[in-house]
Amino acid sequence: MSPMELNSHNVTVVTEFILVGFQLSKTLECFLFWVLLLVFLLTLTGNFAIISLVCIDKRLQTPMYFFLCNLSLMETLFVLTVCPKLLISLFSLNKTISFEGCIAQCYFYFSLGTCECALIAVMAFDRYVAICYPLHYTIIMSKHFCVFLVLGCWTGGFILLSFPVPFLLNLSFCASNLIDHFFCDYAPIIKLSCSKSVTFLLGYETALSLVVMLTSIFFNGVSYVYIISTVLQMHSTKGQKKTFSTCASHITVASIFYGSSIFMYSLPSKGRLRDLQKPTALLTAVITPLLNPFIYTLRNQKVKEALNDCVKKSFPH
Repeated sequence: MSPMELNSHNVTVVTEFILVGFQLSKTLECFLFWVLLLVFLLTLTGNFAIISLVCIDKRLQTPMYFFLCNLSLMETLFVLTVCPKLLISLFSLNKTISFEGCIAQCYFYFSLGTCECALIAVMAFDRYVAICYPLHYTIIMSKHFCVFLVLGCWTGGFILLSFPVPFLLNLSFCASNLIDHFFCDYAPIIKLSCSKSVTFLLGYETALSLVVMLTSIFFNGVSYVYIISTVLQMHSTKGQKKTFSTCASHITVASIFYGSSIFMYSLPSKGRLRDLQKPTALLTAVITPLLNPFIYTLRNQKVKEALNDCVKKSFPH
């Protein structure tokens, strides 16, 4: 069957899509391939290192690092969802992707993004309890409660994004199978369709994105209002700095995540700013997962100590 065939109702049956990508020269695409391959390998290495450290080092087996471990796992799966196909497209110039593969990539991309958005809010709540209620921290953030919160993030993200999947799989297309992106983004797929469910799917995406993002930002904001209020009541400047330092990595990661996500999905679909959508999406899907392990490693003394001890054990003098 060819990628596009007309049925008896003059509706195009699509069996595969073509990802337009960045539309660069062969030389630039080759350069981009090697850069992204390096970023991809560093991302996998960095996140795997954090997951391994949290699992083997008892000093890191606390709620904060349990959440960090799950964040690294989400980032690993996130980059695995987008990067391999992008690298294949750049290396072989084969930009086609099957219809089912495209829907699967779209589903996992947005499910993992939703999971991460929820987890960032949970991590803010963890810092709130640790700073505002230090004497009750171990009671409130018990092992069972932490597992419950993390399972809620994972299952919530995948369940919420499962509702549109049957509609996506039954979409019919009128003319083109060209997706003007380097991965199967939700809106570009739907806009190619002439199905009656298009309005519902676009509305569901908008409503879900707003609810998830605004709820996560709200919880982060409220948590840090209480955190800042508590810290300012401390009499010791040294204590204030030490307390703030425990939140620095999370604030940095949250700022990058929210900033890039809001910027990417607030850009207009037409006009000059539209040209920034692909670079911004590349930042969110590939670069951000690389930054997070280094942000937590470079700014966290316990992680650095655990990493140093691990290296010493692996390479003794």
